[in-house]
Amino acid sequence: MHSPRSEHRLSSNVPGAATRDEIPDGTQAASGLALESLDLQAILHAWNAATDRLQRTQEALRAEVRRLSDELEQKNRELARKNRLADLGQMASHVAHEVRNSLVPIKLYLSLLRRRIEKDPPSLEILEKVQSGFAALEVTVGDLLHLSSQRDPVRQEIPVRLLVEEVLSALAPQLAAQGIAVQVDCPPELRARMDPEMLRRALLNLVLNALDVLPAGGELVITACRTPAGLELEVADSGPGIPPALVERLFEPFFTTKQGGTGLGLAIVERIAAAHGGRVLASNCPEGGAAFTLILPETLHVSEPAV
Repeated sequence: MHSPRSEHRLSSNVPGAATRDEIPDGTQAASGLALESLDLQAILHAWNAATDRLQRTQEALRAEVRRLSDELEQKNRELARKNRLADLGQMASHVAHEVRNSLVPIKLYLSLLRRRIEKDPPSLEILEKVQSGFAALEVTVGDLLHLSSQRDPVRQEIPVRLLVEEVLSALAPQLAAQGIAVQVDCPPELRARMDPEMLRRALLNLVLNALDVLPAGGELVITACRTPAGLELEVADSGPGIPPALVERLFEPFFTTKQGGTGLGLAIVERIAAAHGGRVLASNCPEGGAAFTLILPETLHVSEPAV
């Protein structure tokens, strides 16, 4: 019989049953190095991942800084333009009132003169040219007064298509003389709560702007519809389009590329849009020509068609 101690000695002598003390020192060192290598790789991987995240964050921050800088520059330009517009408006209002007061008696005298020379055709022809010049001057005075006007819109429910047709009817002789084909795309039931006089003035200026670029004829398309942004009223023409260098200056008061133009029409349109809480956009059409779009928000509904 063997004692427990002798059994322990026998088991320790079994081939392949090496004790911890019998594991070579080199094997333990290699195992430690492997573990250290794995830890180093994990650290390097985490470092690379953190570096990539930091780089992406920096790029995102740079892009945001660029965006905010561009937005700030645009806001500064708008503020400068509004300040300039306010200063010009005060001056224009004073000048316009003075000129209009002077025009009233002159028009009266011209009317009296017409009666005296009504039997003298050559003199009447000259008088008509003088009156035509005064009519153009009255338009300019009216533009100055609209530009300087600070009144809030007097909102009324208006049929949009009827307003469009009224403007086109007033300009029918000029449209026919220039050979311009007009297309209106506006639902008859479309109604909006807007200031009718201000909206009529804005549409008139946009149509006149289109006529100026179509001296030899062309197409004019007026579109009105409801969108999530509100009422959108677009006037598009088949003219030469807008030069890219002029897009940012189109709505500046007194800026014009037209011979004899005042540069007030589009500035007035922008003022009217802003008074309604909206905006006006200018763009070139894919098929050629330019389009000006009035966007007037949240004051519009479409009535049900009468049955």
